[in-house]
Amino acid sequence: MRRAELEGERAAERRAVERIERERSAREQRLAALQAQALDDAELAPAATRFAQALEALGAALAGVLDSFEQELRADSEAGEALAGTLRECAGEESGLQARLRELAEAVTSAEVAAQQARDQTAEAEGELGGLAERLGLEATAAEQGLAPGELEALRDRVARLARRREALGPVNPLAAEEYREALERVEELELQRSDLESALRELRTLIRNTDREIAENFRQTFAAAAANFETLVGDVFPGGRGRLRLVREAVPRAVLGGQALPAAGEEDAAELEAAQQEAAAEGLGPDELLGVEIEVTPAGKSMKGLSLLSGGEKSMTAIAFLFAVFLARPCPFYILDEVEAALDDLNIDRFLTLLRRHSSRAQFIVVTHQKRTMEAADWLYGVSMGGDGTSKVVSRRLGRDGLAEVGADAA
Repeated sequence: MRRAELEGERAAERRAVERIERERSAREQRLAALQAQALDDAELAPAATRFAQALEALGAALAGVLDSFEQELRADSEAGEALAGTLRECAGEESGLQARLRELAEAVTSAEVAAQQARDQTAEAEGELGGLAERLGLEATAAEQGLAPGELEALRDRVARLARRREALGPVNPLAAEEYREALERVEELELQRSDLESALRELRTLIRNTDREIAENFRQTFAAAAANFETLVGDVFPGGRGRLRLVREAVPRAVLGGQALPAAGEEDAAELEAAQQEAAAEGLGPDELLGVEIEVTPAGKSMKGLSLLSGGEKSMTAIAFLFAVFLARPCPFYILDEVEAALDDLNIDRFLTLLRRHSSRAQFIVVTHQKRTMEAADWLYGVSMGGDGTSKVVSRRLGRDGLAEVGADAA
């Protein structure tokens, strides 16, 4: 508080000194103006001189006042420095007292915590003593004499042994019986499910074997019928020729380059074939499941050839014969033939149309063709035409004994 008052007084004195300085500067400026005017007016010279002397006396007086003010300021500053030192000493003493107070407070807190811990331990010991006395059926009273050191150590050893035995037994689970019963029921349920699954698996394997047996039997019957039909039909499409279908084991061709087989590729193919056989054996398939069907045709006047060695027309006629052979063995209601006679000459077209007429009562044949003779042999014709407006139309006509009769035309 004293320091603030000293600072306020110093500020007031500085403002007073500055005001006096401003007044002296203003009078000096006025004196300079008067002296300049006196050069032009000689009558004012004495007055100006007197005024200058008055100003000098005033300046001297002001200098004395300023010196006194400065001395007072120095004295006040020294007093302020002394007061500041005293305040610093007081602050240091206060800091020391605060630190000591904190140490004492911490000591009191530690003592209170220790006392509370002692009280808790005492209460816990009393509770344990009461519980032990209740289990033993005794009264919890203080002994008149303490235990001897040997007896106390023996009791502690016994307690330690009992504690180790209890730890060796492990934690006691009160729900162990219930959990065991639930686990036993779960195991019985899983055993029942396993039995059901094993029974279902045996039935499924039996069904698979029966299905495979039926498939193999149906295939043999169908193949025998198709092979017999094929031998008959080959005589129709190749008059004087022969043909047959036979089962062969699938063989992987070996790559040949310059008359020598490539061992790497051949070994890989043989490995693939062996892997396929092993997989089929693992699935319970016999050797017949790995057989393929080979078509052999011997046109009249030629040697026995495989299908890959025939010409385009011969391949077409062989395919037609194979199709009708399968058709006779396993009929279907519809057959779609897409330009099968495109590579045939007129004679073979006649043979093809003969087959169509012969079996047209047993199935519906839909033939896509550009051959005029095939169109003439049809019962119905469907075509797509484009009119002058650029719109395509589907035109249908029925072929009868009276000629062509248009049935309808639909815009597409």
